[in-house]
Amino acid sequence: MSFDQEITVADNQQLRIPQREGWVRIRDHFQQADATREVGIVLPVGCGKSGLIAITPFAMGARRALIIAPGTRIRGQLGNDLRANSATNFYDRFGVISGDQELPETTIIASGRVNLDDIRHADFSVSNIQQIAGNENRWLDDLEADFFDLILVDEAHHNTAESWQQVKRRFPSARIVNFSATPSRADGGLMEGEIIYSFPVLRAIEAGYVKRLRAKMLRPTELRYVDRADGQERLIDADEVRRLGESDAEFRRGIVMSDQTLCSIVDQSIGELRRLRKETREPRLKIIASAVNYDHCIQITEAFRTRGLRAAYVHSREGQANDRVFQQLENHELDVIVQARMLGEGFDHRYLAVAMVGSIFANLSPFVQFVGRIMRAIEQNQPGHPTNQGVVVFHVGANVARRWNDFRQFSEADQGFFADLLPEVEDVNFTGDTVERELGGGGGLAPVEILEERGVRAADMDPIGDPQAAALLQQLADLGITPDQAAQEIRRLRTTRQDRREARRGSLNDRVQNESGGILGRLGIAPGGKTLDPRRRTRNFVWTASELHRRVNERVGGAAADRQNFTLEQLDTAHTALPEIVQAFEEQLRDAAP
Repeated sequence: MSFDQEITVADNQQLRIPQREGWVRIRDHFQQADATREVGIVLPVGCGKSGLIAITPFAMGARRALIIAPGTRIRGQLGNDLRANSATNFYDRFGVISGDQELPETTIIASGRVNLDDIRHADFSVSNIQQIAGNENRWLDDLEADFFDLILVDEAHHNTAESWQQVKRRFPSARIVNFSATPSRADGGLMEGEIIYSFPVLRAIEAGYVKRLRAKMLRPTELRYVDRADGQERLIDADEVRRLGESDAEFRRGIVMSDQTLCSIVDQSIGELRRLRKETREPRLKIIASAVNYDHCIQITEAFRTRGLRAAYVHSREGQANDRVFQQLENHELDVIVQARMLGEGFDHRYLAVAMVGSIFANLSPFVQFVGRIMRAIEQNQPGHPTNQGVVVFHVGANVARRWNDFRQFSEADQGFFADLLPEVEDVNFTGDTVERELGGGGGLAPVEILEERGVRAADMDPIGDPQAAALLQQLADLGITPDQAAQEIRRLRTTRQDRREARRGSLNDRVQNESGGILGRLGIAPGGKTLDPRRRTRNFVWTASELHRRVNERVGGAAADRQNFTLEQLDTAHTALPEIVQAFEEQLRDAAP
């Protein structure tokens, strides 16, 4: 078939507003004689982007369409929405194509599942970029230059890479429609193609497609840190913290990776989660936290576990272990999921309600993708429902407020939305406790050593898209009550020694695993080989980790050390000693190499 048959879109009330409006705008654009070849569509998360992709070829009577996804997860989701025999077929679910009409033939381009004949007989070919471009290209060279007359790019903020350009050059006459949640590319520039339609976040909130957002910005009255330029301790106020966060990359990393400041961000996030769970009576609400790297994932996970929360992390190096964590999340066996650039496009868990910013976002696009993880509405099409609210928590020294300001350039309507989200700061007392812990347990993670912060307050941003909240604030103002006076005190966060010990023991094991991989990588030793074990029985990674564990135990408790019975002080000593143990072990392996 070709995409020239009649479908029900413009008057289809089963479809979402941006699906109907976006389809009409695409149709009208490509009917123009001087229409540009490449255009962009910007939709917030949860507004029906996959459905709009499904109906776009019908807007222009396309002959054959190629859909490009940034990864296998989204490729699979799109394939399920389009395949005729799928239980989630979009056309059936929303009455787009009547039952007596033919559905588009869809093939998923995946190694071991597809051949050239499948592609030649498909109306839709759905692929991730790695399968069809670059050095791994197995398909493009066997197709004619005019084979596809339409290319649909999902999550198009990736489209600056040479691989994307290779696909576009390979089909020079194909029209291109880019879809993304942000007009910004990953490098900070604008998404390619003329943006012909965007659906503002405020409209999405009003329609009940996404959550209302609040933001909490932590501001210390004083912060003491070591200036690496001269090795001197310095004591600075909140304005100087903000200034350094904006100008000094090392300082930003120190803010999010030092135990002293991380504790404040973690405690505030827990306080917000408890407040939301209490207000909504929804115990399945969760926190998603961003981390800088693998070791930072371990550090943040330990901080949450120390406070008695069920936390786990995912990372690109974890492989099948990630699948177990995802399953725990879906089973509501976690309170917190921590990640380093893992849970971007294509990850949907609507019960994520608090976004803890523990990493550095140099550009708008990845920040929007992270915040988007908490934006998907729990109760669909019910604006103002108590569960449809999310909170973003960040530290003033991490320079996150600038990312919010970037968001204001999204569109005229969105400028008002984000301006409301970040009003002038109103200080609210922060009464959450932080866990006292000797410095050095972080494994030397922080480029700037943060020694202490005092008088931490939270800048309380008002809910967005909630007229009742705005009216309440006005009533308080009329009574002479400020938001500072009206703010509720955050529940005191207590920890037990047992929780701290168990969290320290678990993170020590994670750090040993991490360091084992680092040693092998730096020495160029294959993890799966058996060259290190004198008996040639154990794989290199397992042998290295076992040897590191043995040396740590011996340093702390002697040859017969029993880590299960280590005290909290012994575990702290083990964390502090680990970098030195790793260095000595690595030097020994390097000297022994032939």
